[in-house]
Amino acid sequence: MILGEINMVNVIGLGYIGLPTALMLSSHGIEVVGTDYNEDLVARLNRGETTFKEKGLDKLFSSAIEAGIRFSSEYQVTDIYIVSVPTPYDSTSKKVNAQYVREAVGHILEICLKNSVIVIESTISPGTIERQIRPIAEKIGFVVGQDIHFAHAPERIIPGNMIYELLYNNRTIGVDDWEVGERIKELYASFCEGEIIITDIRTAEMTKVVENTFRDINIAYANELAKICRSDNMDVYEIIRIANKHPRVNILSPGPGVGGHCISVDPWFLVGDYPGLANIILAARRINDSMPEFVLERVYDIMKENGMSDVSRVGLYGLTYKENVDDIRESPTFQVLWTMERHLCGNHVKVYDPFIQKDIVPNQMHDLENFLGEVDLVVIMVGHNEIIENIEKLKGKIVLDTRGVCKLEGTYRL
Repeated sequence: MILGEINMVNVIGLGYIGLPTALMLSSHGIEVVGTDYNEDLVARLNRGETTFKEKGLDKLFSSAIEAGIRFSSEYQVTDIYIVSVPTPYDSTSKKVNAQYVREAVGHILEICLKNSVIVIESTISPGTIERQIRPIAEKIGFVVGQDIHFAHAPERIIPGNMIYELLYNNRTIGVDDWEVGERIKELYASFCEGEIIITDIRTAEMTKVVENTFRDINIAYANELAKICRSDNMDVYEIIRIANKHPRVNILSPGPGVGGHCISVDPWFLVGDYPGLANIILAARRINDSMPEFVLERVYDIMKENGMSDVSRVGLYGLTYKENVDDIRESPTFQVLWTMERHLCGNHVKVYDPFIQKDIVPNQMHDLENFLGEVDLVVIMVGHNEIIENIEKLKGKIVLDTRGVCKLEGTYRL
């Protein structure tokens, strides 16, 4: 199978992963139609508007438009589909909720050509395709491996550096049939300059979840150190700095929690699927999920130490889950606000983020100067470039820096 024989690719789901993937394929010579159930989103794309902020995205979007990419709320009749829809976890069982993937695959099977390949990019737990996706095809009479083929090609990109990482990160493709794997490898190789590894589907499913779980555990170690050191009046940052002088030690910096759709979600898939076995993973999740509460405890302690009683003079800087993006998924700031609401004070603190202009929380402000003028205690939840470049404006304020970006004398840290 050569690249020229690949028909139009229908990318299902035009969010943070699906849209850049569709644009990248189109700008590298593949005929692409992007599909999303959200008609307002599709309309914006058809008007030439990108739907989120990302370095290099507008340029890539223009290139894809010139190449002929189309956007629709309708699934397309073709022979290659890439499914990139959300996969949250069930809050009770902690197992992956593959509802959106199942629904997308069901719609595809209604119209796809015989011998089509359905590539699942959405992150799923090991065995999801075997247990939840194949039966959909078999129930309506498809012979998997003959009439229809499934593949798993999990993404490995991070908001803020998506375009570069799409081009240069290594990829994994999980398949049952190596010929199908070579076909999909050739598709991704149209733009991907990293190594593309073909393996079996379950290994590909597990690999992606393990990657994010590794990162979650390492973050949890730093966060637990912060709690230990705080309890006994030690400087966790100095301890980490010295420990990292060891040639085989690389401890991360503690933070206010873990956000985003990957690290804060994927480890739960293993906890849900392997109860009693994923013990370190579960402990790490609990530690990282507890950090917003720890931040709030620090806020209360600092207020008490400085004779503050008016919560309305507290300001949270940053709503996104990481610096210099507009992605608010699983943001620790929201978790802090929800915790404060339980203490009946969440609707009074001021909140500001330069990347979020639409009002999404109470008392949200839209100008740094105005924000700083309304607060006495600034809690830096996100280390956006804006606050780093304006750090001198925090002089005279009480500052709790959860990200290690403020070097002003007297700054409180975790």
